[in-house]
Amino acid sequence: MEKLKNYRPTEKEPFMNERQRDYFRAKLLAWKDEILRESKVTLQTLQEENVNHPDLADRASSETDRAIELRARDRQRKLISKIDAALQRIEDNTYGYCEETGEPISLKRLEARPIATLSVEAQERHEKREKVYRDE
Repeated sequence: MEKLKNYRPTEKEPFMNERQRDYFRAKLLAWKDEILRESKVTLQTLQEENVNHPDLADRASSETDRAIELRARDRQRKLISKIDAALQRIEDNTYGYCEETGEPISLKRLEARPIATLSVEAQERHEKREKVYRDE
C-alpha cells in the first residue's frame, strides 16, 4: 500500500498493468471500507435515537430523517455490490475494459468512477437509448 501512496496511473505505461490493478484495487477497497464505516455509524445513531417524540411534528421530522438515511444506506449497499464486482473484474483481468466494446476505459474515467463498466462513448450511447425508450 505504501508504494502506491504517491502513484497515479498514466497513459504512458501499459494499460492495466499490475501496478495499475493494485492502485485501483486499493482505491476500491478504501471506498468500500469508508462506506461500511459510515453504515455502522448510521446504524448506531438510528439505534440510539429516541423515536418517542411527544410532539407530532418532531416525530414526523425524525421519521423523515430516518427514511432519508435508510434510502441513502440502501444506495450504498448497491454501490458495495458494484465495488465487489469491480474487484472481481480486477482478479479476472477484465477490469478497465468496456463491457460493450472491449476497448480500454480511459484512466481519467476510471479515476473518477472506479466502478465504471462502459467507456464514455458506450455510456453516452446507452443513455441516449434509455432516453429514447423513456420518451416513447
